[in-house]
Amino acid sequence: MQIDRIHLVNFRQHENTEIEFGAGLTGIVGPNGAGKTTILEAIAWAMYGMPAARGNRETLRRRGAPSRARVEVEVDFTLGHHQYRIIRSLNQAELYQDGHPVAVANSLAAVTERVTRLLGMSRDEFFNTYFTGQKELAVMAAMSATERAQFLSRVLGYERLRAAQDRLKEKRSALRARVDALRANLPDLAELDRAECSARERLTISRNSESAAEHSSEAAERRLAEIRPRWEQFQQLRETALALEAEIRVADHQATVAAQRTAWLEQEARELAAARDQLEELAQRLTPLPVLREEAAVLERQAESEAVRKRYRAQLEEVRSHLLSINERASRVPPAEMIAAATDRVNATRAGLTAATLEAEEQRTVWVRDAQDAHTKRQGLLEQYQELKEQRQRIVKAGEEGVCPTCARPLGEEYAKVLDLLDRQLEEVRANGNFYKQRIEQLQQEPTSLTDMERRRLELEQELSNATAELARLKTQANEASSLRNEQGRLELRVSELQGVLDQLFGSYDQARHEEVVRETRALESLALQAERLRAVAERSDEVMTELESARSAGEKTSALIADLRARTEALGYSETAFREFREAELAAEGERRRAELALVRARVETVAAQEAVDAVARRRAEREERERAAAQAASDLALHQELDRALTDLRTELNATLRPDLSELASGFLRDLTNGRYTDLELDEDYVATLIDDGDPKAVISGGEEDVANLALRLAISQMIAERAGQPLSLLVLDEIFGSLDEDRRAAVVDLLRSLADRFPQVILITHIDSVREGFDRVVRVGFDLASGVATARDEPMGDHDVAA
Repeated sequence: MQIDRIHLVNFRQHENTEIEFGAGLTGIVGPNGAGKTTILEAIAWAMYGMPAARGNRETLRRRGAPSRARVEVEVDFTLGHHQYRIIRSLNQAELYQDGHPVAVANSLAAVTERVTRLLGMSRDEFFNTYFTGQKELAVMAAMSATERAQFLSRVLGYERLRAAQDRLKEKRSALRARVDALRANLPDLAELDRAECSARERLTISRNSESAAEHSSEAAERRLAEIRPRWEQFQQLRETALALEAEIRVADHQATVAAQRTAWLEQEARELAAARDQLEELAQRLTPLPVLREEAAVLERQAESEAVRKRYRAQLEEVRSHLLSINERASRVPPAEMIAAATDRVNATRAGLTAATLEAEEQRTVWVRDAQDAHTKRQGLLEQYQELKEQRQRIVKAGEEGVCPTCARPLGEEYAKVLDLLDRQLEEVRANGNFYKQRIEQLQQEPTSLTDMERRRLELEQELSNATAELARLKTQANEASSLRNEQGRLELRVSELQGVLDQLFGSYDQARHEEVVRETRALESLALQAERLRAVAERSDEVMTELESARSAGEKTSALIADLRARTEALGYSETAFREFREAELAAEGERRRAELALVRARVETVAAQEAVDAVARRRAEREERERAAAQAASDLALHQELDRALTDLRTELNATLRPDLSELASGFLRDLTNGRYTDLELDEDYVATLIDDGDPKAVISGGEEDVANLALRLAISQMIAERAGQPLSLLVLDEIFGSLDEDRRAAVVDLLRSLADRFPQVILITHIDSVREGFDRVVRVGFDLASGVATARDEPMGDHDVAA
């Protein structure tokens, strides 16, 4: 892998920074806090997302950038024969390949997953091997012994063998379970032989029973064929006798009905004679009914006219009541002067609210700006204090005989002066920090003037709301004036119309006489109805006499029919006793035939069941043979997988056995180059803990610089081993501030060693704030920080330029 270009937009300190990278040893040089490590963090964030960045999403945005400003990092890199470009923002990510306009991945998670798959390493594995972060040389120092071994196995690809063994283990478990399941509950051969013998004996017995049942069924059929013709003759004779008896019962019923009808008609003839006499009497009592009906009709019309008058009077009262309500509403319509006064009050209140709002916003802006300035200045002082403190610690550690960690000049007599200067600067920064801390605490609460102004603004808002509501109410009442006047005119016209109609309606109505006439009419109407019924009855007199003669004639005919049917029944000579005897004989023969058929069916079912038992034994025998073959095949597969597992275990054992010696040998070579032969060997014990060998003996106590050299040699050895064993798919090595406690000679040795690794790592990027090592770089990118704008800058620096300006 080789990084070709990076472009940062509003990322941390960088507003718009673009750097072109190339092969060779590139140095990114600049003072602490300028934004050098931020460049590495941007590369990590572009590849692996938020888990590779410090803080949260909002802290990535450059301080001073607008709240919705775009935050974006674009990285171009080469991997194998392909060119890739990653573009990641806070909410979106895209990955392009070989300049194609369509992204191969276009979401935050998809880009991270695709990059992880392309590089073949997780974020932690990648940045613990090819990236060495600031103060992270001892990558394995914080790990336990087991974690160190697992880490090296994972980054070198040995874990793939363990994954293969895990899959083989799952397959072996499945095969072992299959073999056990196939061999479990296999039928016993002796039991199968006994079951087959028993089934064949059962089949022979059932076939003999079936033959005997067939003979019995044929004999029963013959017996039933002899009895059935005589039985059918008796059935026909019985049906004829039953039909004659049914006709006799019908004729008896008809004779009874004819006698009842004759008696009823004779009674009706007597009642008709009495009805004619009663009708003559009612005709005399109904003489006044026509006159009463005419008088009732006249009184009904007068009652309807009275109801109309009452309805119009009710409508007149309702319209007059509505008119009074309209007149009252019209009296409450406000004058134009009142509406104008309300409008002026609303405008004045709105103007006051606008002024109060502007003043409150201005005071709040001043308060927030002061608080932000105090926070910004205090944070800058904290960073300055930390940097001064670290410089003092380095000088104290170097002592009077040491060299300055910044300028690399001997301290000598300047040692005390430098410490005194740094103490004064620390005290000044501490005093300024305390001042801004107090200032921040003072600005935590809103100013009293801002609180009063906010309260005044809320009061004006409430006053404006009340005035606006009052103005709307007055305008609504004023808008109703025209419609109220129209409604007044319409109602007054309606009152005149209703009064005119009532004046035209006149006449008198006698309600008592009306009720008396209705009562007398209803009494006579019931008599009239009775007379109509009697008249209808009297008109049927001739018809009833004719029906009476017809009923008497029908009764005589029915009596003659009954005598004829009884004579025909006696001539048949049918006996119910003989019929029952033949019926019992036929039922016995039928039952015998059914029992024979049932026995035959049972025998045939038993024969089928016996044959199925024979077939079932044969199927069980075949299934046993098939399961034995399947179990033998599964056992063979199980043995093969066990042999593969043993082979992979031997391979892992051999690889792990050579890992520690190979890694120690590589690290020892780097150690000799870094120490100019002062130390020649670096050994790793069984827990992968690094130990320096001095004149053949382990060195128990080492300095901080020696520890950094040992850790650097081990990190370089790990990276080289990954490159060699993986066919060198990654050709990048990035080192961030690795010169912490190294002296000038060791720094030069590190630079020379990195240049010598060009065949294994064609691209090496080294980040440092130490300007003296720049002479060994192929290219220098100078990173600075503009205090006025709060923005980091980056530019290529000619190799002959020794200025430190950003």
